[in-house]
Amino acid sequence: MGQRTPLYDAHLARGARMVDFGGWDMPVHYGSQVEEHHAVRRDAGMFDVSHMCAVDLRGPRTREFLSQLLANDVARLTDPGKALYSCMLRDDGGVLDDLITYYLDESWFRLVVNAGTAGKDITWITEHAAEFSVTVTPRRDLAIVAVQGPNARDRASPCLPAECRDQAMALGAFFAVPCGEWLVARTGYTGEDGFEIILPVSGVRAFWDALAAAGVAPCGLGARDTLRLEAGMNLYGNDMDESVTPLVSGLAWTVAIKDARHFIGRPALEAQKAAGVPNKLVGLLLEGRGVLRAHQRVVIPGVGDGELTSGTYSPTLERSIGLARVPAATGGRVQVDIRGKLLDARVVKPPFVRNGQAVIEI
Repeated sequence: MGQRTPLYDAHLARGARMVDFGGWDMPVHYGSQVEEHHAVRRDAGMFDVSHMCAVDLRGPRTREFLSQLLANDVARLTDPGKALYSCMLRDDGGVLDDLITYYLDESWFRLVVNAGTAGKDITWITEHAAEFSVTVTPRRDLAIVAVQGPNARDRASPCLPAECRDQAMALGAFFAVPCGEWLVARTGYTGEDGFEIILPVSGVRAFWDALAAAGVAPCGLGARDTLRLEAGMNLYGNDMDESVTPLVSGLAWTVAIKDARHFIGRPALEAQKAAGVPNKLVGLLLEGRGVLRAHQRVVIPGVGDGELTSGTYSPTLERSIGLARVPAATGGRVQVDIRGKLLDARVVKPPFVRNGQAVIEI
């Protein structure tokens, strides 16, 4: 038996099929993964992401600490509530985790880290925070619910505490607002608009049931994966991990390296860049029938081999799509080894889908 979120019983009550995910018992779907996917693209769906962990950092030197800890630059966080996506790196440039940082005030920042890496993340953060006298507090007393889709904010707003509603609806993209013990953020992992809501465990079941009554479809990890892949978003453990750097994982845009700021892993990234980054992460669109899956071999004639890091059937495009790490010299066409047959695929620039519409030629 794995760890359980505060919504475990709610998932069982709705007939969810439960699976192990990073040591947590999580719903993969409630009957139809494809229907849940379409609910998010066309209306509104909700995800229990309470297996992820909010971590509060407090102290007058917190900004200075995060400037060293993260590859992206927290100097960009100038307006209260602003969020920043970044990688947290090892000394050798490997990705310990990708996470979101919320700037709440000069002595209070909140991180949200991935479920499977939370333990090592908290250990790493705590060790490095000591030098800056920053207090690190994992908030397992808080749950997290993501509500995503073109109608997500309108459906979710009446379910928020009354004093939060106007502030939440006024949020710009990638901003958050604290409201009592709640934090409402206009962020997500699906390529759609919506909220990610951090709230006390004691109130999450009532909130979940209110969302369902408002017409928000419960969705599982299966739809979450197809949605994030259509949106071209990396999944930790698939598309990057401790063995690779952001420069070979399609995440160079998250590395702020143009100034003189020191951060953990910077010397390794500079050395890799100077030597020539050997690989790149690209999107693939399979041109024939078949399904792309992680770890399939990608063949680039005259160049070398690569590997699928993520792959799935896209319900929106009705085609098979994937992300692959390939040699830097790879051009516009490759072949993928699927069950011993080499099938043609086209190299495309993610995302595949944005706001419910295809953004690549199919």
